[in-house]
Amino acid sequence: MDAPHRTFLDAGGRAPVHPAGRTAYDAALAEGWADPRRLHAEGRRAQLLLDNARQVFADALGCRTEEVHLAPSHTASLHAAVQGVARGRRRVGSRAVVSAVERAAVLSAARFVAPDGTEVVPVDRTGRVDLTGWTRAVAEPGVAIAALQHANPEVGTLQPLESAHEAALAAGVPLLVDAGAGVGHVEVGQAWDLLAADPGDWGGPAGVAVLAVRSRVRTAPVGPPDDDAWFPGGVSVPAAFGAAAALQAVLADRQAADTRRRAMVAQVRARVAAEVPDVEVVGDPDARLPHVVTFSCLYVDGEALVTELDRRGFAVGSGSACTSSTLEPSHVLAAMGVLTHGNVRLALPRETTQDDVDRFCAALPDAVAHVRRMIGAVGL
Repeated sequence: MDAPHRTFLDAGGRAPVHPAGRTAYDAALAEGWADPRRLHAEGRRAQLLLDNARQVFADALGCRTEEVHLAPSHTASLHAAVQGVARGRRRVGSRAVVSAVERAAVLSAARFVAPDGTEVVPVDRTGRVDLTGWTRAVAEPGVAIAALQHANPEVGTLQPLESAHEAALAAGVPLLVDAGAGVGHVEVGQAWDLLAADPGDWGGPAGVAVLAVRSRVRTAPVGPPDDDAWFPGGVSVPAAFGAAAALQAVLADRQAADTRRRAMVAQVRARVAAEVPDVEVVGDPDARLPHVVTFSCLYVDGEALVTELDRRGFAVGSGSACTSSTLEPSHVLAAMGVLTHGNVRLALPRETTQDDVDRFCAALPDAVAHVRRMIGAVGL
């Protein structure tokens, strides 16, 4: 039996490397391999590539170049942001405010710096934060930092950042925005004090991430002294240069990609709801990322469904199924109050075609039925 045609539909957090990013990465390997801190010609060439990359990120985010810091990973940037602000504002207090659907990296960092003073603000069934609860929480005394994602990477819902930032500003609390799922896909805006972006999500190479920190934010290093107070040791120059080139390319193509992928996501949402029994499509249907769609199927184990779809040639994610490491359902779906098992998440790469989506929609109902038959969940 021939192997099935492979269709990759799991670009959230790790998209295929954009051709422009690959070309730039290869060029930087030849020109930017030296240590950018050295004073010789090779080191200066590497530093120039690094400076150019920072300028691209600063232009895209609407900040100054000196406010852009390069991290080895998105998780490292989130941890550093929370810890750096908490340490810099320790005289104000040690409390943190987060939404219930933040990444685990943000929730863990907040609880690390404020083990007895982290307030988790609830969300509605679409995953949008309760603004009344958020405004009250950030206004409480002793809050050092607040964190709210730009968009949820699991269900695609956009957060009301402008209103949340206004409340944080009024309370004098800096706002960390996790924009790892949004930069390169939709406009992020200027409602932030610290912003973390993930090149892997827009098609940049692995090994680099972006943390922008407004100069007005009070921070303090959390480790031993180093030339780079945020991320000692520096990052890969080729990875940074490739990520910048990929970002320029996807921003130039963003409007067209948005229109095309948003239409395909709408198709998936409609067909899943109409053709798969006992299913719940989650996340805001309109105020959302253009390429993410998530649904949960009753009487189905998420891991088994992902495996069955993979067997049929479709690489998808599962944000809510019990994982082998935690055996716990998704905290995001649990916070939303929606079905937390039998979950499938699609994050469409820019290369996704209409045929890819048509074939997935055609294969899904039988894949779900097959998994249900395996556990005897038929006729219920």
